[in-house]
Amino acid sequence: MNEEFNYIVLAVPFFVLLILLEVYAAYKRNMKGYYRLQDSLTSLSIGIGEQVISVFSKVGVLYLYSYIYEHTAIFQLEFNLLNVIILLFLFDFIFYWAHRWGHEVNFMWAGHVVHHSSEDYNLTTALRQPWFFQLITFTLFLPLAVLGFDPKILAVVAGIDILYQFWIHTQLIGKLGPLEWVLNTPSHHRVHHGSNPQYIDKNYGGMFIIWDRLFGTFEEENEPVVYGITTPLNSWNPAWANVHYFVDLSTPSPKVQ
Repeated sequence: MNEEFNYIVLAVPFFVLLILLEVYAAYKRNMKGYYRLQDSLTSLSIGIGEQVISVFSKVGVLYLYSYIYEHTAIFQLEFNLLNVIILLFLFDFIFYWAHRWGHEVNFMWAGHVVHHSSEDYNLTTALRQPWFFQLITFTLFLPLAVLGFDPKILAVVAGIDILYQFWIHTQLIGKLGPLEWVLNTPSHHRVHHGSNPQYIDKNYGGMFIIWDRLFGTFEEENEPVVYGITTPLNSWNPAWANVHYFVDLSTPSPKVQ
């Protein structure tokens, strides 16, 4: 959705500002190694590549969604606050399953693994977005067009959900009390990025953690997180980070996180 793309582009200065503030906060706390230059540059390069590719891929996605909306929509839902809130929960519910299958299905994991390949965890990790995963998962969101959610509503909601997930990629924020029961938080998402055995395949929610609590994939952060994937990437190459597991799928026994 082009509007969603614009939101992300417009948010870039805020991303940069927050990253600089996190660098400063980590320095003041003497958290050595919190930011490694090569890893951060790799994450930023992957993020730039994703945005360039999305200029083309989202045109096709938007066209298909709009076509289905115009020809098959059961309802014509207005662009108002209530429908935005309803769609936000529906979008995040679908995101949960797309994200979960992105870990449980080998071919989908091949598209998603790049986001987990950093052994660091900071705000640049949030920008380490897959180049091909949306092309694998976008069809899961097409029923929203049949229900009658205007493409403009979807663009706003997708932007909210995706932008929300930026700030949870940090180690500098602890647990947030009652909010932990409903929202995805830095603590919950640190678990998701962990390669500790008890943390693997947990906490898939985008904006909300309620889906993980409902469907049995929730795990509390209760010991230090070891970040990265079980078979380290060992490369700073952004393109290889995005394709290496597709290559691994050609082997008899690809390793799954």
